Amino acid sequence: MLDWHKGKILAIALAVLLCAGCKRKATTPDIPPAKTDDTPAAVVDTIPVRRPLFEYTVPREVRIRDYFRFLDSLVLRYDSLVPYHLTEHLLVRANPWLIDTLAGTDYYHRLERGEFVYDQRKLVVLRPGDTLRIPDTLTAREIQRQIDSTWLDLNIPEFRLRIVEGADTVHSILVRVGKNQKRYQELLKRKEDLRTRPGTGAIIRINRTPSLFVDPHTGRKLIDTKRDDRRKTRMPMIPWIEPEINGRRLGQLIHPTTNPSTLGKASSNGCIGCSEADAWRLYYHAPLGTRIVIRYDLNVPLPDGDTLRLRDIYGWEKGVKF
Repeated sequence: MLDWHKGKILAIALAVLLCAGCKRKATTPDIPPAKTDDTPAAVVDTIPVRRPLFEYTVPREVRIRDYFRFLDSLVLRYDSLVPYHLTEHLLVRANPWLIDTLAGTDYYHRLERGEFVYDQRKLVVLRPGDTLRIPDTLTAREIQRQIDSTWLDLNIPEFRLRIVEGADTVHSILVRVGKNQKRYQELLKRKEDLRTRPGTGAIIRINRTPSLFVDPHTGRKLIDTKRDDRRKTRMPMIPWIEPEINGRRLGQLIHPTTNPSTLGKASSNGCIGCSEADAWRLYYHAPLGTRIVIRYDLNVPLPDGDTLRLRDIYGWEKGVKF
């Protein structure tokens, strides 16, 4: 009988110990795993991610011919819903993939992939299901700061236009500049000096949907253009921008050329030409009011401390003369 009582007491004691252990296990807080070389950073560090105020899902295909009309309606819709002034440039800069998509419509980029494009305006740039982010206030403020600190730097004999943010070059673009000659222009009814003029100023006009192209020499309206591969296409719909230089409108537009073989040369009628892809990038970095400096510097400093001497394409080494 005594042995039975001892066994019962031992069984009760063991049950009490097991219950106590279960209780301690249930109330012990979770301990995060120790950091090892294989531990993902997300497990160890929590980095706050800025989320857009809104995300807009594109409901239908948008082609280049309808792109600006669609974008304007989107900006108008959300401008009253966000606590800052929403602009087209701010919206697109918050969605940089859209600039890459537009740049990808470049005729010669498509040609490299074996695609001939006769009418660029019919290309699709937004597809159903694409998402556009309407940025939060802090992101919008940072993008606007970048826009406000951006200026353009063009060195004529270098055939190089730089998009500069503060002191940092964010894009370097090969361009063509005006020919070193004078020629009669039917549009102006006089002979005109075709050389690109230096000076400082700002972007004062933008044509987002150019539809009228005129040969300044003959006054003839142009609908088609002959490409470097000698095939004809419709003129592309890509924005042109116009600077005012030294307080004067000299007609020195900055626009895409359909003949990139002329880039890096003095081959235009005074305008600054660039590739179609670069024209889209330039447009979204140079809204109205953007400062521009056009210079004629023959000595270009190199990263190694040496200096590159450029060819004096206009004969202005001893001073600029018009």
